[in-house]
Amino acid sequence: MSKKIIIVDDSKTILATAEMALESLVSDGSIVLKTYVNPAELRDALIGATEDYDLLISDINMPQLNGLDLAAELKQTANFKSKPILILTTESSAEMKMKGKEIGVTGWLVKPFSDEKLIKAIKMVLGI
Repeated sequence: MSKKIIIVDDSKTILATAEMALESLVSDGSIVLKTYVNPAELRDALIGATEDYDLLISDINMPQLNGLDLAAELKQTANFKSKPILILTTESSAEMKMKGKEIGVTGWLVKPFSDEKLIKAIKMVLGI
């Protein structure tokens, strides 16, 4: 059964790059991929139960809603408390990573990312 991955990033270029990187996992049926440009829209869909995921990949610095704030909100919600969240960002400071760990994010990938690192992280987190 396919695992659903949602990627939220305000950069359409990053979303397109990730979609291309994950094309083989989509085409072989391992994953279903959905993208969002607006994290507030995604949060509303998740909290409103019109959207769900097996893995969320989120940027941090987005104008509508900070990715760590999104993660913190979701981790306080019963439906998403134990679901994995990977952060995909240009932020690489130990302080930011510690904040993410305290919130409960599963992992941290720094942009620019390689296709191989993204795929490896997804396979590891989802066990596919």
